[in-house]
Amino acid sequence: MGSDTRARLLEAAARLFRRQGYAATGLKQVTAEAGAPWGSLYHFFPGGKEQLGVDAVGYSGARFTRLFDLVYGRAEGDAAEAVRDVFHLSIDALERSGWGDGCPIATVALEAASTSEPLRHACAEVFADWRAATARRLAAEGIERAEDLATCVLAAFEGALLLSRANHDTGPLRVTAEIMARTIRECRPGSASADSVS
Repeated sequence: MGSDTRARLLEAAARLFRRQGYAATGLKQVTAEAGAPWGSLYHFFPGGKEQLGVDAVGYSGARFTRLFDLVYGRAEGDAAEAVRDVFHLSIDALERSGWGDGCPIATVALEAASTSEPLRHACAEVFADWRAATARRLAAEGIERAEDLATCVLAAFEGALLLSRANHDTGPLRVTAEIMARTIRECRPGSASADSVS
């Protein structure tokens, strides 16, 4: 049993948590999904389901942080377009998955924030990383209060994703993507809106 087995367990757990939630996911289901022997789960995660959950949240979060950084790095000189691209990645993922793939972190956070301090902390750390990645992209364009605007972007993204998934309609994500892009453009140095605020 090596790192490949551990990675398969994390990937399986992250996928199942994202689709059906933390509480509804059983450990036997995780090992079956991963094609891993039952004993391997407690070998790698002696703390059981909670430890698996914490590590799966960190695993998913790091993958999405890298994806955000990649997308943000592509749209040079246009943070608004970069943020819109992130929204559209979720639109594509929702449609391809038949509305099954929501946010891998929010699904766990909504269930576990009041019942497991380690899981709550793991989710909060991931959201902080995503917010920081967005703030860096906004600040690179000279936008003031980049951290506050990044918080707004993340909150809008998570809310729009939840609405789109619940309604089986990507409209909320599409509308919110455009509003966020417009807001970011209005906050850029030299824009009329930014000048009126400063």
